Amino acid sequence: MARLIARVFADYEGCPFVPEEFPELEAPAHFYGATKRGHLWVIDDPRPQSDFPLAGSVAIVPTFVPQIYELFKVYLAHEWRGKGVSQAMLKTALDYARDKGATSVRLWTDTRFVEAHRFYEKAGFIRLAGIRALHDASNTFEFGYELRLATLRMSELGGL
Repeated sequence: MARLIARVFADYEGCPFVPEEFPELEAPAHFYGATKRGHLWVIDDPRPQSDFPLAGSVAIVPTFVPQIYELFKVYLAHEWRGKGVSQAMLKTALDYARDKGATSVRLWTDTRFVEAHRFYEKAGFIRLAGIRALHDASNTFEFGYELRLATLRMSELGGL
């Protein structure tokens, strides 16, 4: 996962991947599963010629607020974009949250990740007011987004 995330970060000027800032990547399945009581999915790249083992990832965990879940580690390798893979990953995570009783899903995304913003907005997420600073090596500022599941109809997800 670290290689996948570093590869995505490399697309953005001033956005270095610093492993020490991501201790959860030492054992991500355990962190998002047992520790956070959620779930992590990774998608292997099935192409035999690929030198990169992961095509994508997504994690979802409950927050401290009942019925609200949060998305994490939504990343997809460049060569898999535009093929419906990201929509399938998101649908899997949202279905999991819905099955657990979630009425809302939130996420935070770097203000520089414009393609991600379009993806989330197309899926029905609404940008929340304000931004947060991470005070990290990338000088990251993030937008918050929320999707209310209780009033969401599957047709609004653009065919997810």
